[in-house]
Amino acid sequence: MLTVATVNVNGIRAAYRRGMAPWLEQTDPDLLLMQEVRATDEVLRDHLGGDWDIAHAEPALDGHKGRAGVAVASRRPIKEQRIDVGPARFADTGRWVEADVVLDDGSVLTAVSTYVFTGEFETPPRQEEKYAFLDAITARLTELRADGRHVLMCGDLNIAHREEDLKAWKANRQKSGFLPEERAWMDRLFEAGWVDLGRRFGGDGPGPYSWWSWRGKAFDNDAGWRIDYQIASPEFAALATDCVIHRAPTYAERWSDHAPVVATYSI
Repeated sequence: MLTVATVNVNGIRAAYRRGMAPWLEQTDPDLLLMQEVRATDEVLRDHLGGDWDIAHAEPALDGHKGRAGVAVASRRPIKEQRIDVGPARFADTGRWVEADVVLDDGSVLTAVSTYVFTGEFETPPRQEEKYAFLDAITARLTELRADGRHVLMCGDLNIAHREEDLKAWKANRQKSGFLPEERAWMDRLFEAGWVDLGRRFGGDGPGPYSWWSWRGKAFDNDAGWRIDYQIASPEFAALATDCVIHRAPTYAERWSDHAPVVATYSI
């Protein structure tokens, strides 16, 4: 079995201060994909410790430092890594990293960790930046899948796909993260054969959610959004046996405002 966990850590230093280490030890994933790492390679390796191969895209551009960074940590060898999603404007934003992971049978899985721009409906340039990044993802996933390899894209996509994917969907119909254009992008992705494992194994909903605001009673009232995904090429999705969200038992036990999404694959 291959266990894959993905989580927006909301800063690796803060996550460890709040209790990420016990969760990681108990879950013991073969692959750990992280978003909003907000750290250098050295800091990331120091926190994870142990025997990990790591692919890490640090944000190098002003305006992204301190709030982005994505990584793939693997217990299996990483044969190659890439941070290029396509357009040069996204090259140093710390929002895309690919790792070619060698599986036990010698085959290769391309594991992608991505952190999509939040966007902002009231600020058109920011929303257009998000749409451009989504278009780049579509093109890159098509390239990766073209040679028949297994592909798994994980991350914080900052989009709730359906009404069942956020508690207050009526109040958010004109908010970035639940706009018709964003949801239509996800429709096209799944129509092309990519599989949303969280929804496949999570039932019809509503929920389960993966993000709750730190503010107010959002977590206690389960007023969340499902914006964190494991999305697999159809052949790799066929190997999935489970996909669950590790929601913290209480607000006090949260170590990020996101919950990990953990899937198992029979390989």
